[in-house]
Amino acid sequence: MANLHVLTLLSAIIWVYLMFFRIGFWRADQYLGEPLEREVWPEVVAIIPARNEEQTIGRTVGAVLGQDYPGKFKIVVVNDCSDDDTAIAAGESDKLYVIDSLPMPSFWTGKLWAVEQGIEMAKEVMPDAKYIWLSDADIEHDSKNLWRLVGKAEEENRHLVSLMVKLRTESFWEQLLVPAFVFFFQKLYPFPAVNIAENSIAAAAGGCMLVRRESLDKVGGVKTIKSELIDDCALARQIKTQGSIWIGLTRRTQSLRACESLGEIWDMVARTAFVQLRYSLTILLLTIAGMIVIYIVPPIGLILGSLMGNLGCAALGFAAWSMMLFVYAPTAGLYNQSFLCGILLPIIAFLYLLMTVSSALRHWFGRGTPWKGRTYDADV
Repeated sequence: MANLHVLTLLSAIIWVYLMFFRIGFWRADQYLGEPLEREVWPEVVAIIPARNEEQTIGRTVGAVLGQDYPGKFKIVVVNDCSDDDTAIAAGESDKLYVIDSLPMPSFWTGKLWAVEQGIEMAKEVMPDAKYIWLSDADIEHDSKNLWRLVGKAEEENRHLVSLMVKLRTESFWEQLLVPAFVFFFQKLYPFPAVNIAENSIAAAAGGCMLVRRESLDKVGGVKTIKSELIDDCALARQIKTQGSIWIGLTRRTQSLRACESLGEIWDMVARTAFVQLRYSLTILLLTIAGMIVIYIVPPIGLILGSLMGNLGCAALGFAAWSMMLFVYAPTAGLYNQSFLCGILLPIIAFLYLLMTVSSALRHWFGRGTPWKGRTYDADV
């Protein structure tokens, strides 16, 4: 019981740190505002890599075509060797160019190879474009999204502006696990820290990224990160060497990607979880220990402390669990959930911990994780 008391105290201390000294990551308060009026708006090329996206690409392209943006923009859709009618479903427009991807070279990921070809096409269709707008093929953009993205970049001299789009939460498992995914991402990469030019922390969300073309060229383009599975954050690290970047949340732009079952979410997380840990057993063990202490010890301390009459342990467990509830509340609110959903965070964290261990096991046993008909692992 003494050991549990110590662990519960440690958990409470960590939650005090997260609440007061992790630069307010949990406040979920980084949003795009309305830009100032300008006489001239820069040209933009949107690049949408699409593999087997027949069900969503039409809505994505339609939302991009429907942008209320004062400047010129064009769209390049790269059909990444799809097995379905993605290219046809993308539609037609005088602003839209749909190209088929060439066979993927070794040591590239499919998405980045498609983006690379989209960038080359962008040089032809709009050579004077100042910005490249990278969008996933399953994102429904708000009609003023590009206007706000460019406004942010221009007014604050940002070299990369990215949005963590609002993820789909319709099924039971999406409602349980998806908001926590966003919470964990913010904890790992505090958005306010990312948005400070002098801070070394860099992150982006791949579903929606506006990048300054000149900065992308200066870092060598996406060739320099061609084998990265977590390509958005890798790109953010590169671009931040050129100047300040910004990442925020949005309630208006939404993902259409459905992950209705636990298995689908499990595969999505397992695909990159061990990559995030740099394939390190040491970091994995530290992560397991940290997740247990931070998320699982508080309810155990509260329950066992109460049952065994150790009021100090119970009080610490209650305090840590309460802080967990409080810190999670803004992200839960973003997804229109009650703040009481934070009570389930220990269970949610345990599931994510299992997904992370699963990611490591898949790597060690050479299984990799299938994604859109391809299997990725350490050696892409």
